[in-house]
Amino acid sequence: MATVGLTEKEVREKALPVLIGRFPFAASGRALAAGEPDGYVKVIADKETKKILGAGIVGPEASDLISEAALAVRLGATLGDIASTVHPHPTLPEAFHEACEAAMGQAIHVLAPRSQTAQGVRS
Repeated sequence: MATVGLTEKEVREKALPVLIGRFPFAASGRALAAGEPDGYVKVIADKETKKILGAGIVGPEASDLISEAALAVRLGATLGDIASTVHPHPTLPEAFHEACEAAMGQAIHVLAPRSQTAQGVRS
């Protein structure tokens, strides 16, 4: 398990308007091929600016995979910045890419949630 930046609990406590994208490793070809489908990647971004505020990873290679999310938080990258960056397939790092797309309702390997709370948090 690895995290960087704000957590979902922190943004809910502060009632910040955010988007949250999740991508399960069960939908990752690389995780399935490695026999490690348990876990997920979650990304939290400002609803208006789409700036990535935090991320969490539970699953295979989490301590290695968090580096891209940490760089995104540090540099103020947006969901679109990550979504428009090439991520080779099939790889575990593309799970962060997919979580960013999910937050924008553009994921292609998982269904994007339809409902949002009053604060804009995807459920």
